[in-house]
Amino acid sequence: MKTAAIIVAAGKGERAGGTVPKQFALVGGKPMVAHSVSVFARHPAISEIIVVVGDGQHGMAQNALAGLPVSRIVTGGAERQHSVQAGLSAIAEADCVLIHDAARPFLAADVIDRLVAALGESDGAIPALPVVDTLARSGDGLGDVVERTGLVRVQTPQAFHVPAIRAAHDRWTGDPATDDAQMARAAGFHICIVTGDPMLEKVTQPEDFIEAERRISARHITCTGMGFDVHRLVDGEEMWLAGVQINHPQGLAGHSDADVALHALTDALLGALGDGDIGAHFPPSDPQWCGVASYRFVEHARDLVLAAGGIIDHVDLTLICEAPKIGPHREPMRLAIATMLGISISRISVKATTTERLGFTGRGEGIAAQAIATIRRPLED
Repeated sequence: MKTAAIIVAAGKGERAGGTVPKQFALVGGKPMVAHSVSVFARHPAISEIIVVVGDGQHGMAQNALAGLPVSRIVTGGAERQHSVQAGLSAIAEADCVLIHDAARPFLAADVIDRLVAALGESDGAIPALPVVDTLARSGDGLGDVVERTGLVRVQTPQAFHVPAIRAAHDRWTGDPATDDAQMARAAGFHICIVTGDPMLEKVTQPEDFIEAERRISARHITCTGMGFDVHRLVDGEEMWLAGVQINHPQGLAGHSDADVALHALTDALLGALGDGDIGAHFPPSDPQWCGVASYRFVEHARDLVLAAGGIIDHVDLTLICEAPKIGPHREPMRLAIATMLGISISRISVKATTTERLGFTGRGEGIAAQAIATIRRPLED
């Protein structure tokens, strides 16, 4: 069976505060919605990923999900139910669907495993945890205790056969539903319960972000990679450095556009992953890379980090040359790299130095670059 994932990220996130809707706020260095998208993207059961956003949020979503294999970004409605319907309408050919809230970023692959397996015997499945706290009614002070036996806390993602959940949405006539399983149950479909995960708590209030940062720090290890590259200065070539074209009498020679800065950065990212070097991924003997823009190498390395569930925390780049002067181009370079990596410019450092006219860089024969990349990746990797 082919299984789609719908991630509902259409809310305004007003309770969370902040300058952007909570689904696009940073958690562990990347937008909250990107966390669950990354997990779905790595899971072999998922054939397509649909992200549902609010009206006017497409630009934020595209920036937040840069480098991730999202099938479609669609616009939702005023209520969660309407947003889910928009996602269901966008499914291409899947037999089953997992519907997930972007505000639950810490999705684990084994939860997906349990839900997909349960669909072999049921119309739908939900993850849930037992209620362990005492429950009581409130009003003007403490009210009666509510019997908790048989009560569970319902989580997402919720899994369904596509025809069943579409029919459930079509038949629903009550107030806007906050939960797809209740609609499926009301339509007569059998919904089973699988074991949930305490990590699937919803991030809603400002203090929830503090707890989310604590959780993600406990699940990741920091890794650092270093890259170094050199290219000759020659006549008749364009000068590209850190993704910026510079007007200079000479350019850099190489199989690609010879952007020595981006080559060093690519190696730094690959080094942090322990995944070889730029030559292994883009052999200079392969004609398809002749003259190619080096930002493609950086984006490839970025995608590998994201596919591994990693977070790019910081990049420090040093250019070593007598000319051109780097200072006037530093900010455009930082912006170009930040755009390639999909992270804040505040986490990009670009510096320059000379060798006091010593060596090949001092003689103006070439330019060298050194880059250090710091990433976080899941401990289980």
